[in-house]
Amino acid sequence: MARTKKTKTKAGRVSMQDLRKLVNQKAGRNVAHNLTEANPTEVKEWIPTGSRWLDSIICKGRLAGIPVGKITEIAGLTSTGKSYMAAQIAANAQKQGKLVVYFDSESAIDPTFLESAGCVLDDLMYVQAASVEFVLETIEELLGATDEKILFVWDSLAFTPAISDVEGDFNPQSSMAMKARILAKGMSKITLPIADKQATLLVLNQLKDNITSGPAARITAMTTPYITPGGKALVYSYSLRIWLTGRKAKSAFVLDDKGYRVGSEVKVRIEKSRFGTQGRNCAFRIMWGSVDIGVRDEESWFDAIKGSDNLTSAGAWYTLKTDNYEKKFQPSKWVELISSDTEFREHVEKIMDEEIIYRFSNRSGNATDFYEEPEDISIPVGKTK
Repeated sequence: MARTKKTKTKAGRVSMQDLRKLVNQKAGRNVAHNLTEANPTEVKEWIPTGSRWLDSIICKGRLAGIPVGKITEIAGLTSTGKSYMAAQIAANAQKQGKLVVYFDSESAIDPTFLESAGCVLDDLMYVQAASVEFVLETIEELLGATDEKILFVWDSLAFTPAISDVEGDFNPQSSMAMKARILAKGMSKITLPIADKQATLLVLNQLKDNITSGPAARITAMTTPYITPGGKALVYSYSLRIWLTGRKAKSAFVLDDKGYRVGSEVKVRIEKSRFGTQGRNCAFRIMWGSVDIGVRDEESWFDAIKGSDNLTSAGAWYTLKTDNYEKKFQPSKWVELISSDTEFREHVEKIMDEEIIYRFSNRSGNATDFYEEPEDISIPVGKTK
């Protein structure tokens, strides 16, 4: 008897939509997306940092800020204004209707300071960061408990202990690298839920001197003078890293009319950016000892557009000129003009967009103009309260 041939049935054509459904069924949630539609990888919203100059250098081709749905690090040397920037970012998030959860490992946040920065305390949850594990677990639970958009501020990661640090002895060898291992596991767990829920995690960290030994290591330290605690795996989870440094000279401080220090000058560098702007710099002043706590934003705009063809100088006078507008002024009147003259302000903002955002995006001009460290802030501060 002749054997019957077995015919193989070919799988029919399946649409990409059906394939996505199959993958999502397997995962038990939406993990497969059409990138031309709404998806968790696309940044659709940004939280202003309080500095228009900084917002202009974060994302290539647009005015941005802290990316929603991502993890951002603000790391700085001591007294460079990390907490002050975080407070201003928290206030801006609240203005956008977001909830704010503030983890504080130092029990050092003053409610009056937060209010002065613009935060609404009734809409802000303050949590003592008892341990790294507690912070990560709390973030995970809150993400699962609500669909509200949340800004998590972790101040600071460097000072938050692991449970083994709290319960153990004072010998550093007994819990070596424990925090880095916890963070490596924890960040890999919460990165996707943060993106899915369109939440934001802002991690404050400390810049520490890169102390090394050996000739090769010393060369590395010269090119990378600072490191951040938390381990290398932590760095991979960040979409944006902002580093704050400053000058130690007396001129770096902002003085009131009696000579008291009420603020300081901060230099900012984009250390990592998934938005095409790594290595860009800006500078501004942060007020911490006066009534107007936060970033002195408008003062820095003058330095942001210095060198533009639209801003020329002749002696003590400057001229801001566009195709259909011209205004002469002295630097001492800059902030007053920005605040009181709407037309002047609008032209300054347009010039900033052109010089900082669009010229960089279009690769117009010399690249070093966009990556070199800015000079000291040149606008006179005037009297402060």
